Amino acid sequence: MIDTVKIGIIGCGNLGKAIARGLLEQPGFLPGNLQVTRRNTEALRDLADLGVAVHTDNVQLAREVDVLILGVKPFNIDKIMRQIAPVLEADRQLLLSLATGITLEALYAHVPEQMAVYRVMPNIAADIQESVTCFCSRHQDPKQDALVRALMNGVGESIQIDEPLMEAATVLGACGIAYVLRFMRAMIQGGIQIGFDAKTAAKIVNQTVKGAAELMIQQDLHPEAAIDKVTTPKGCTIVGLNEMEHQGFSSALVRGVLASYKDIEKK
Repeated sequence: MIDTVKIGIIGCGNLGKAIARGLLEQPGFLPGNLQVTRRNTEALRDLADLGVAVHTDNVQLAREVDVLILGVKPFNIDKIMRQIAPVLEADRQLLLSLATGITLEALYAHVPEQMAVYRVMPNIAADIQESVTCFCSRHQDPKQDALVRALMNGVGESIQIDEPLMEAATVLGACGIAYVLRFMRAMIQGGIQIGFDAKTAAKIVNQTVKGAAELMIQQDLHPEAAIDKVTTPKGCTIVGLNEMEHQGFSSALVRGVLASYKDIEKK
């Protein structure tokens, strides 16, 4: 579905590049159908080398693409929207915003009501086509929804949600990558302390986390059900889990999620 769609990313930073690289991995997707902009185009040289149109002209990009992805920081949204709004074609284009906290209402302040506008929140695993992407829109057009879903499924898995949950989705899916990585770092540090070199500890931890995720996905398990398969009476696993809980492991994670959510809500 996305093979012939012209896609543009304005403000192609880390997340934008992850989406771009994920798209380029899709069978049949042509680099010539992708345009990206950034003030420092040197940072996008790798995309240019693959045949992607890399430049600084946001208006040109907005005029030429079918799907426009806004990858700019939230505080730059108004400025960029004022810049590109005059050349947007409401009956032809889709507008996708990656900006945290910028509502559909704020985006529609710049474009006609009939334009298809989406809030989209992937994560940096889009780079390897393993993102989870939550998206929402004000209009429920099946064809447009299907296009957005196909686009985001191209870089992982997409979930359509109601807009009031978008901030929560940002915390759980986008910030959540960092939470998992911090947990993995701690696991590696523990592995080093009990005798492994850093490289071997990292390899073990990486595969262990990957295996745990795949176990839950493929067998549709709740985490506790999977944990019950590992813990044995008087075994070392339950001793370690209980010590972690005594030290506030689960509670610290929950508090971290809530702290991130409160920070988004107050902005």
